[in-house]
Amino acid sequence: MRNRMGRIAWGMVHALLYRPSPVILHGWRRFLLRCFGASVGPGAHPYPTARVWAPWNLTMERDSCLGHRVDCYSVAPITIGERAVVSQYAYLCAASHDYQDADFPLTSAPIVIGPTAWIAAGAFVGPGVTVGDGAVVGARSVVFKDVPSWTVVAGNPARVIKHRLIQPALAEPASARAAV
Repeated sequence: MRNRMGRIAWGMVHALLYRPSPVILHGWRRFLLRCFGASVGPGAHPYPTARVWAPWNLTMERDSCLGHRVDCYSVAPITIGERAVVSQYAYLCAASHDYQDADFPLTSAPIVIGPTAWIAAGAFVGPGVTVGDGAVVGARSVVFKDVPSWTVVAGNPARVIKHRLIQPALAEPASARAAV
């Protein structure tokens, strides 16, 4: 019941305050998400047309991005790493149904998008998937298995099509960059 009431309240705030906000007011949307329990780092860019089902299950780390028309179905926790980008029309789906049971009960599993990863336009990321650091999920790809770090995957189902060259400035942890 508490979850349902929270989603009703969030739906009203989303419709009245979040969605109609100007694109440049990322700070305002960060504030609204935090008011509903999201963990949102500085510089994160949640766009006004991005839909978040349950903000209390969302973590956006520093400088991450939820692009235009992203659907973040956060029934289970969804974490978007530092400087990771989820591009327009992508769907992060942390829930499904158990097709082995005649009642189709809801099942859920967390999604983790690693630092500097990119989920390209229109991609679908399913429950329980971890997209590794620096990985790229190609446009319109469908991902149901973990994506290794520094790889590019594409297709339906997504498969590895190449490996990215790791650039040291991107690969080193944020704590190491801060120490310099």
